[in-house]
Amino acid sequence: MPAKIRLQRHGRKRYAYYHIVIADSRAPRDGRNVDRIGSYNPNTNPATIDLDFDKALTWLANGAQPTDTVRAILSYKGVLYKKHLLGGVAKGAFTAEEAEAKFEAWTAEKAKQVQAKKDGLTQSADSSRKAQLDKEAKKNAERAQAIAKRNAEAAAAAKAAPAEEVAEEAAPEETEG
Repeated sequence: MPAKIRLQRHGRKRYAYYHIVIADSRAPRDGRNVDRIGSYNPNTNPATIDLDFDKALTWLANGAQPTDTVRAILSYKGVLYKKHLLGGVAKGAFTAEEAEAKFEAWTAEKAKQVQAKKDGLTQSADSSRKAQLDKEAKKNAERAQAIAKRNAEAAAAAKAAPAEEVAEEAAPEETEG
């Protein structure tokens, strides 16, 4: 039974999320699986990946072949790098402690990159929201000025209208007399 590490689709139309599963390569995509090792939600930014690292590493060591998308996910999470380092330990290229130190350094660097991306997304969202609020405030100020101008003109016209009526009433009396 050739085992594959692949994605199993769930969710509604146009809003899919996936389970990362171990399945027989002959089984249908959403059919029976041997083991579930995680989940992948591409609908969030950055994508949410929940992975049982040890199970994934064990299945890779036992010969399970990941699909292209799952390979990218495993690479992102460091499972493939850890497998590579364990292969180097098995060959005697370096010790297990050195491999663990290299992996910890890689993990710390990866965490910094992910956090920087999250911070950048938050900062860009905040700046775009602030720009939108500034734009709305400017538009509201322009509207308030236009309304004040219109009200001032109406008040001036209302003030002038009674004065004209008084002048008109006084003018006919003089012409008749």
